[in-house]
Amino acid sequence: MTTTEAPTGTELVRRLAERTDLFRKHALWQEENRRIHDESIEALADAGVFKLRTPARYGGYESDARTLVDVGAELGRADGALGWTASVYWVPTWMAGLFPDEAQDEVFATPDARVCGTLSPSAMAAPVDGGMVVNGRWGFISGAHHAHWQEIITLSPTPDGGMQPLMALVPMSEVQIVDDWHTAGLRGSGSVTTVAKDLFVPQHRILPLGAVLQGQSASVLNAESLMYRTPLLAAANAATVGPLIGLAKAAVEAFLERLPNRKITYTAYESQLDAPITHLQVGEAALKADQAEFHGHRIAELVDRKAPANEPWTLEERARTRADVGAASQLAKEAVGILAAASGGSSAYEDVPIQRIQRDVQVTGLHALITTSTNLELYGRILCGLEPNTPFI
Repeated sequence: MTTTEAPTGTELVRRLAERTDLFRKHALWQEENRRIHDESIEALADAGVFKLRTPARYGGYESDARTLVDVGAELGRADGALGWTASVYWVPTWMAGLFPDEAQDEVFATPDARVCGTLSPSAMAAPVDGGMVVNGRWGFISGAHHAHWQEIITLSPTPDGGMQPLMALVPMSEVQIVDDWHTAGLRGSGSVTTVAKDLFVPQHRILPLGAVLQGQSASVLNAESLMYRTPLLAAANAATVGPLIGLAKAAVEAFLERLPNRKITYTAYESQLDAPITHLQVGEAALKADQAEFHGHRIAELVDRKAPANEPWTLEERARTRADVGAASQLAKEAVGILAAASGGSSAYEDVPIQRIQRDVQVTGLHALITTSTNLELYGRILCGLEPNTPFI
């Protein structure tokens, strides 16, 4: 076990900016092959991206939330599928740090350990001596092809005849990957289905999901870490909002790159650059991208302010982080939509980035914990004095 001095968020963003051309070079390959390119994974590891949510004693950075947002945005600006995959790794990697230290020793024995996962309980577990046996499948497992471990959720019977959701860690070598990721967007994320058949999971790699959602941890050595003074959903929102911001910024950048050489067909404008409508479209889209960034940074500011003070989280604060990620999603989709609509018929070709950016931002926004309407409803319930209608807060 080694402790590594963590680079600043600014330094991490700089490292990734230097690799943008490489990431974009592989974007079309990733679309066609429905997974992240090996060279891009190596570049992310070399830049330190997989260390951001790893405990410091394993060489991780334990980066703050602002760093997550800014790094995620830079990755999303380079490629939406790449940004999404990296940000999704951060969430179950953070969750691995809630398990007993014995389990963490197994997971983080691999340098730059990558953990994929889900919060959906779509499997069943039977208690056995020393652990449980799991059978079932999990969908939307982003980054499964390059992960070392998967965090799973499964249901287990309780003595009173009910069911209890359990969270567990399993090596990727013990689950089967079903290559079923044929989608409209985020194709490069490789968010496939995984399957477990009679998979034994030892007790030290199992936690009750309810306890995790209530902020309980089984780790002794992470007890004082600032990174673990944040509720699961707030930590997840900080991790996943960045790529949405980056996609909005990528749309503005891609549109402006094509602008000088485009005319508006069937009009007198030989250059789209000269049309007043273009100025309005670019201005509105850029402001929406900035507004999305505001919501991402507001999540980060709250997380980074409360953790050092060890302040308890109110229901309103918890719900607001979900509302913020939902708002960022809506604003990013609007920003991209404005510029995609202004990009003309030639933008339908697959080698023009704006069409991929639009598909990626739309599919990202379909994630159940990002969907704008769901998150706004939850926030509104809390503001109206009602109890939340979900444990995922």
